[in-house]
This record gives sequence, structure tokens and C-alpha cells, in this order.
Amino acid sequence: MSGTAVADLLAAWNASLNGVAGVLVVLALRAVRAGQVERHRRLMLTAVGVSAAFLVSYLTRVAISGPHAFPAGGPIRWLYLALLLSHTLLAALAAPMILRTAFLGLKGRLDSHRRVARFTAPVWLYVSATGVLVYLFLYQIAPRL
Repeated sequence: MSGTAVADLLAAWNASLNGVAGVLVVLALRAVRAGQVERHRRLMLTAVGVSAAFLVSYLTRVAISGPHAFPAGGPIRWLYLALLLSHTLLAALAAPMILRTAFLGLKGRLDSHRRVARFTAPVWLYVSATGVLVYLFLYQIAPRL
């Protein structure tokens, strides 16, 4: 299998991991709202693990093939670049936010955990969703234009 084929396979895997992390966060939020604290904890720790696996896989893909330029022009390129910029900026913020929120929850500092989680959860969900969209734009939509 060529380096390009591996990189493309990893890109699809990365999008899947992003999507799974988002679903896990949604399920965890539903669990905590239903008073299922232990289920919430398990789902969130799983989401952290999936996100960590994403990061390792993403860095591996970049090491193999480097950054990918968007192959289309026109308005769709600008839409993609706006999406990518917001995704990238919030992804850089999300990692420390997620780690801090998890730390507070695991240490039982629940008031602080809830306060930080109100910001972390929507950022994490946005990054997960836009990660899937970035993949779709770059690997599925643009090559067909």
C-alpha cells in the first residue's frame, strides 16, 4: 500500500474517530442530565480516549503525507477555508479544555467541573463535527468538483 493510500485511509479513520467522539460526548451529556453520573464518567473517559487516538492518528497522517491543499477554487474554497480555520483554532483550545474538565471531574471538584464543562462540551462538539466536515470537503466533495 502506498504512502498516499495509507494517508487517505488514515484521513477517513480520523474523521470516524472525530464522529465517534462527538457521539460519545452527546451520550455523556444525556447521561449526566438523567442523573447517570457513572455512565457519564465512563462515556466521557471513552471520548477522551477516542480523541487521544484521533490525535495520534492525525499526527501520523501528517507525518506520512504532510498538509493537503484544497483542490477546488471559488466560493466552496472560501467556505472550506473558513470551516478549517474555525476548526483548527477551536481544536487547539479544545485539548487543554478537555483535559482540565476531565481532571476536575475525576478529582471530584464538581462545581468547577460543571462551570468549565459548559464551555468545553460545545467546543468539543463543534470540533468533532467540523472535523468530519473538513474530511468530507477535502476528500469527498472537492475531488468531485
